[in-house]
Amino acid sequence: MTTPQDKFNAAMDSLPLVAILRGIQPVEAPSVGTALTLAGWRLIEVPLNSPRPLESIAELSGRFTQALVGAGTVLTSGEVRDVHAAGGQLIVSPNFDPEVVREALRLGLVCLPGVMTATEAFAALGAGASGLKLFPAEMVTPAAVKALRAVLPDGALLLPVGGITPANMAAYRAAGADGFGIGSALYKPGMTAAQVSESAMNFIACHADTMRA
Repeated sequence: MTTPQDKFNAAMDSLPLVAILRGIQPVEAPSVGTALTLAGWRLIEVPLNSPRPLESIAELSGRFTQALVGAGTVLTSGEVRDVHAAGGQLIVSPNFDPEVVREALRLGLVCLPGVMTATEAFAALGAGASGLKLFPAEMVTPAAVKALRAVLPDGALLLPVGGITPANMAAYRAAGADGFGIGSALYKPGMTAAQVSESAMNFIACHADTMRA
């Protein structure tokens, strides 16, 4: 049986990019999900401040079982349970809340809390976080990522999120980032599936370039 952690590990090995579909409508989910998964994306997040997010999560998780689908902007343990009930397997937060991490772990979900400082990072890892969302990346520069990487345990996963574009991925990669969360540079409400596909492929190419650098 493939667990959420198995899916996460496989995605981090193949294409460690999280598609953040903020603002997506449930009716858009099938076409956008198809565009992403056909391109090879396996990590998909619907922030809970999107329209009817649990419906989109249920649609995506039901259709694209090869992907790890879940929610972003998860702030409470109750929201963790709601996401789990909708079929979500990924919990992403803008902050570190030990209760959110604890509930995600209890339900067998992958959890990426948001951190900015070494104190928050160590606390989140100590609570059992699957990885660290470095947020907002506009305030967590590549130099800061390099400094964090120097003190964090080997194997701690660092994923900058916020303002990540093809132009700045290489600098974060060189500093020690393991992957990225990609938001408005990948998807904006109203984009067609073809536009999402083009954007997704562009990010894949840029990520491949960072791996060769």
